[in-house]
This record gives sequence, C-alpha cells and structure tokens, in this order.
Amino acid sequence: MNILLVGSNHKTAPLEVRERLAPKEEETPHPLITVKNLPFIREVFFLSTCNRIEVLSVVEEAETAEREIKDWLRNRGGFSLHQAERYLYTYTGEEAIRHLFRVAASLDSLIVGEPQILGQVKDAYRQATEMGTTGTILNRALHSSFRTAKRVRTETGLANHAVSVSYAAVELAKKVFGKLEKKSALLVGAGEMAELAARHLIKNGLSRLILTNRTLSRAQELAVVFGARAIPFQELTSVLTEVDIVISSTGASNYVITTNMITDALRRRRNRLILIIDIAVPRDADPEIGKMDNVYLFDIDDLQDIADENMNMRQVEAQKAELIVEEETVRFMSWLKSLETVPTIIDLREKVEHIMAQEMERAGAWLRSLSETDRKEVAILMQSVIKKILHDPITVLKEGHTEGGEIDFVAALRRFFKLDEKPIPPPRERKDDALS
Repeated sequence: MNILLVGSNHKTAPLEVRERLAPKEEETPHPLITVKNLPFIREVFFLSTCNRIEVLSVVEEAETAEREIKDWLRNRGGFSLHQAERYLYTYTGEEAIRHLFRVAASLDSLIVGEPQILGQVKDAYRQATEMGTTGTILNRALHSSFRTAKRVRTETGLANHAVSVSYAAVELAKKVFGKLEKKSALLVGAGEMAELAARHLIKNGLSRLILTNRTLSRAQELAVVFGARAIPFQELTSVLTEVDIVISSTGASNYVITTNMITDALRRRRNRLILIIDIAVPRDADPEIGKMDNVYLFDIDDLQDIADENMNMRQVEAQKAELIVEEETVRFMSWLKSLETVPTIIDLREKVEHIMAQEMERAGAWLRSLSETDRKEVAILMQSVIKKILHDPITVLKEGHTEGGEIDFVAALRRFFKLDEKPIPPPRERKDDALS
C-alpha cells in the first residue's frame, strides 16, 4: 500500500484553472466515487476549497494510480499534459502526510493561520466516511491531522488575531475607500465566509449592510444577528444600485453577477464607483466586469499582498507550528510502519511473552517449591501454549490472505491486543519472590 496525494492550489494554478477543477453543484457521480472507481485505488479523500483541489488516496500500484488521478484532473480542468506538470503537484508517503497536516493546520493556506480550513477538512472527511471511501489508513491520517491542527492552535500563537479570506476582503475594501463609516455593503451568500465578512465590516464601522442568499431564511437569520437588511435573491440586480461594496461567496456554478447587471447598475448610480470582491470558487462575478470604468473587481487571487503581510507577521509562530507538524508526521509514519507484518509479529510475541514473564514472576513462591526439572517443564509448557495461541494469527499475517486486506487485518490485530499502547513496566523484583 502507498499513500498518494495529487492536487492543485493557489501556488501552482491560477483561479480560472482551479474553478474548472472544483466540483459542480449536485455533480453526479461525486468526485469521491469517480476516483474510488479508478484502478488500484483502495481509499480516497477529496478536498475542495477556494484555494485547492486535492485527492489523497491509498493505492496499490502507485505509478498507475498517479497517472489515472492526474488524467482525471487534467480532463476535468481541460488542460494539456504540459500544463498538468505546472498546475499539479504530487506527494507520496511521508511527504503526503506532512502536506495533509500542514493544510489542516493552515500552514499552506493563502492566509496563514486562517481558521476556516480545518472545518473544511472535517466536512470533506465527513462526506468521505458517509460515502465509504476511506479506510484504516486514511481514517487514522485524517484524525491525526485534526490533532495536529489543534496542537498548532493551542501550542503556538499562529491563531492569535486570526485572519481569514473574509478579513482580507474587508482590508482590501479599506485600502480602496479608506474609512468605511459612510459606506454600504452587499453580501451575496450567507455561508461562513459571508458571516465573517459581516463581522469585519461591522467592526470597521460600516454604515449599512444588506444580505442576500438563494435561501432567504438564512440571509434573514444573519440579518437579525448583525442588524442588517435581508433581501430576496431576485432583487440582487436592483440593490446593486445602492451599495458601494459587494462581497460575493456563493457556491453557484454560474456567474451570479453579470456584465448586464453591472452595466444597468452603473447607469442608475450615475457611474459612482463600485467595488466587487469575489471570493467564490468558481467565481460569482464575470471577469469581464473588471474591464468596465468605475468598477474595481478583485478575485481571491488578488488577496495575495495581504496574505504576504500576514505571513511576515506570523513567521516565528509558523516555525513553531512546523515543528509540531514534523512531530505528528513522525508519529503517524511510525504507526503506519507498525502495520507491516514483521513488526506486528515481533510486537505480538513480545506482548505475550511479557505477560508470561509477569505471571511467572507472580508465581515465584510456588515455583520455588518445585524441583529444577519441574520448573523447566513448566517453562517449556508455557512456551508451547504461547506458540499454539499465536500460530494461527501469525500464519494469517504471513500469508496475507484476509478478506478485508492485510492492512485492515494487521490494524485490527494491533487494536485487539493493544500493541500500540505503552508497555506495562516489569514488576519490581523482590528477593523473596525471585526464582533461583
């Protein structure tokens, strides 16, 4: 078994490529199922966020599986083999696990330390488990990534004054308009990003906030929280006339803000400047809007300058976080190594022999009453019992003929016999119990 990660992110591919790779609304079959059905794929986890598309898998034939996954992504994104070398990256084994842990801990994010990514990883994992595409190895890897992220947040200052893509969007608005006290804003979408953007806008003194969402009730819920106004999605065109700032973060597959809508809005607002910040992937606003006069259009990749400032401030804490990632990577790889047959056979024998030695120690007074010949016979008997008990599981381990796969069998055996727990310390030797 090999661990393989193939992906594309904000460092390797432009936004127009990433949005082609992103899953579509109600896509059938789901990417998890599609990848799981590729040759030699045993387990799979699929992560799609604003800044990345990644496929983490456990595979049998690494080269073939990598080629199949890359071809799937390449066809999905509509780019050439040459472009694939530039847009896609591949990690295997320990490097794949290290990358997963860095992603979960927000060390590989556009905004380092942003808190949303862990929730996105957890949501993707929940979906994978519901679809039955993960197994022993990826289940352990994902739970280890959650522990890594938690350690980074509690043991370093990386999350202090936490920022996010939504925070960066508001900072960008401040750079364009200066103070926001006399400005109005429209949030398109009512998810976590919209909620965070609302908090930052209100905190910076925004005069008026309007919310819209395809599900009006969700927009109304947020409106109550922030003292804002909620409008039906159908009124989006008309409200563009009123606002100075638009921050859009829906999950729509098509543009929700079109050139015709902005053309009409500009006419009604007498060409008064409007700022549109599109933090959705795929994009919510038609890129052609950016060519119009009196319109500032920014997408998620345009937040890089703010991301760079953030990285400089957090460099020291990020270094501490990298050490935690390294510790957890070594820890996981040690566990993975234990799933090999030989280490498990050794650990199993040592566990049983340790138990026998303890019991022999406790029975020291009784054994002392036996002759030396009898004591040797008892020891031989105990060894014989151990061999007979261990014969069948060790035989199955060596042959690897298990219905669910040898990895699953080894993991179950280690769990049943608690082989990954710290060994019980040997009993303190007492002179009156010692065998002689």
